[in-house]
Amino acid sequence: MPLLGGIRPPIALLCLLILALAGLTAKVLGPAGEPVVPKAVLSSQQHFAQDGAIALRASIDERVTDLNRTATALNAGEPADPERVLSDLSRTYQKWTGTTVLDLESGKVLAARGETIPLAWLDKDVLTGENALTPRMVRLKTGDVRLMTMALLDWKDRPQQLLIASNSLSVPAINLGPFRSMAVVARGGEVLATAGFERAEALNSDAERSELSFLQKQMTRLSDQAAKESEQDPVSAREPGSRGYPGVSGTLLGNSYNGRIATAGYASLASADPEQRQSVGAGLGLTVVAMLPVVQEQAVGQERELYGLVAAGVLVVFGLVAAALLWMAVQRPLLGLFLESRRLARGDLTRPVAVPRWGETARVGGALERLRVQLSDGKAEPAPGVGRRGRLGLRVPLALTAALLLLWCVPVGLLLNRTDASVSVPSTMVNDQRDRTDLVADRVRRALNEAQADLVSISRLIDADDPDATTGVLDDALRKHTRYGSVYVVDEDGEVVARAGAEPASAWSEEEEDEGDDSLVRVSGEGGKKPVIQAGAAVPDHKGMTLVGEVRVEFLNSLLNRPGLGEVRVVDTKARTLAASDGFLAFESLPRESLTDLVRAGGVRVGAGPVENGLLIREGRSVTVAAAAPFSGGGVAADIGWTVVSWQNAKHFEIAPYEREDRSVLAGMLGLALIVVCLGWIHLVVVRPLRALASSAEKLADGDLKTVLYPRYHDEVGAVVRSLELVRQQLQARRQNQARRSAEPRLGAGGR
Repeated sequence: MPLLGGIRPPIALLCLLILALAGLTAKVLGPAGEPVVPKAVLSSQQHFAQDGAIALRASIDERVTDLNRTATALNAGEPADPERVLSDLSRTYQKWTGTTVLDLESGKVLAARGETIPLAWLDKDVLTGENALTPRMVRLKTGDVRLMTMALLDWKDRPQQLLIASNSLSVPAINLGPFRSMAVVARGGEVLATAGFERAEALNSDAERSELSFLQKQMTRLSDQAAKESEQDPVSAREPGSRGYPGVSGTLLGNSYNGRIATAGYASLASADPEQRQSVGAGLGLTVVAMLPVVQEQAVGQERELYGLVAAGVLVVFGLVAAALLWMAVQRPLLGLFLESRRLARGDLTRPVAVPRWGETARVGGALERLRVQLSDGKAEPAPGVGRRGRLGLRVPLALTAALLLLWCVPVGLLLNRTDASVSVPSTMVNDQRDRTDLVADRVRRALNEAQADLVSISRLIDADDPDATTGVLDDALRKHTRYGSVYVVDEDGEVVARAGAEPASAWSEEEEDEGDDSLVRVSGEGGKKPVIQAGAAVPDHKGMTLVGEVRVEFLNSLLNRPGLGEVRVVDTKARTLAASDGFLAFESLPRESLTDLVRAGGVRVGAGPVENGLLIREGRSVTVAAAAPFSGGGVAADIGWTVVSWQNAKHFEIAPYEREDRSVLAGMLGLALIVVCLGWIHLVVVRPLRALASSAEKLADGDLKTVLYPRYHDEVGAVVRSLELVRQQLQARRQNQARRSAEPRLGAGGR
């Protein structure tokens, strides 16, 4: 009998899988191995660090790009006075701690603004070679580190000048929320800047100062670990096939103090994305570390472990009953038929065939008994009660086995560890949802401010008297700035005088009712497929002429797509959707009234202005974490009344109640897979061939000796088929012999 054929392998596999599933159930449904900090909290710190790294990298790259763009614009025009260069630069972009114009021929400082920039680091390697004018990190005498960005001012018939701008590598200006601290770390683990720590002199007790000292030491230690982890290759550091943040990121766990444990997420500015390898920020080797002390989780009681053991024990009992049922109803009768058919094929006709009680095996056994009588030429008496049995087959025990196992799978998968709206969600998750939403709002606001500032810079290059030159400037701007779908110049009557890119989707003069005439960021296009978002800048020396750029909605959508934040949307003052991380309809309302109320509550001015809000929404059996962050801060986009709102189902969080529910569902699904695989195997390999065998055996017993029986499987059923074929051949040979003997006397009588 082959090792992998017949009825025994699927039954043995069923028993092994049941035991394995029982062991897995006892392990995953119990409390063993549950962390002191929920995985969701650690993942949230990792996402927060990623957001901080993205913000810092974008800030560095934007500053470098803005300085180079300004130098290019200045080089294309008439020579400018150094003082005026710095004045216009500071008026357009308020982002540098200090700026300086240096005469490269004499080394003399021609103009300076803001913080004094040391020049001792300038040498031949900085100004020449492949890495010429590459931004450098320079340490000041005070110990602070500055990023020095350089651009060359080159006018005809004038000595070359070097424009230098310095800015601090500080923590991005984002809302850290209560108790969180963040650090920017260089290669080797040196902490360049921190934020979120209170000043020791502002604390009121020694206990608070002691805790502050503990947190600062934890930040130093975790930053050193994060710097070492960030040295990995971004591709190999991730699990195969995983996506998400392109750089190196992860989580760290520190020590505990007063019942709170230090958790940290880290993310490098380095990127695995080929399009971002040229990023200045990505090449500095910096890492952002976000640390938050959280309350340790209490250990789960013994009842959880008991649940797992009870569920595993019930499964073992059901499995034993199912295996016994299959053994008694399928395996033992089939093996008996195999032995009886082989006995008849050998010619042993002395005792009646042991006929099973019901099913296909009873039909085959009845046919074998009738064949035994035929082989004995009527000398053997048929066993009493042998005849055609009912058509109720072996599918009945299979159905009973499946029903028995389903009695375990369905309650475990659908009823055990079920959650409802009473699930306790850590307050850290609500705070992080709020703070990360505020961070996204800050990114969108800064992007719109940058878009308008770019237009201001480009507008200085426009010569309204030369349409061809203006079109060239606009084409170059559109090629360098992917955030725009089209860029065009309109006169005081709203007529387009020069354009690059797509046709204007809306006239610049069309505004929302609640916007003023001097608004530089406008929204229109209601009733269309997409909102039309426009930024404008007045063209110098041409009254009423405006440079307009239509910001692509896809660009804003890309800023909203952040892992671990759920669905994110940008809405206007009427809570209508302008951009979203997922698909949306232009100007559609939010899907829930509670989200609309949250947006309205966030827009209420408190103190200096509107503030971000976060809350738990409990509806039915679900829990939703939502947050809304109105635009605040500086720039032309600060007062347009937009709000970023985000929400996600708490089921996506890796917290204990939802993890236990997922494990229960997994156990139930594995049980269903076990039923399908093992019982499906038995049905295909045993039951279906046995039903065909029963029909063939009955036809053979009824006298059909012409149909040859071919075994399809090398198992018990195939062995019975081979034996029946031998019996058929014996009966056929006996019938031929009888016909020959009966024909011989008739031939002899005719001869006389």
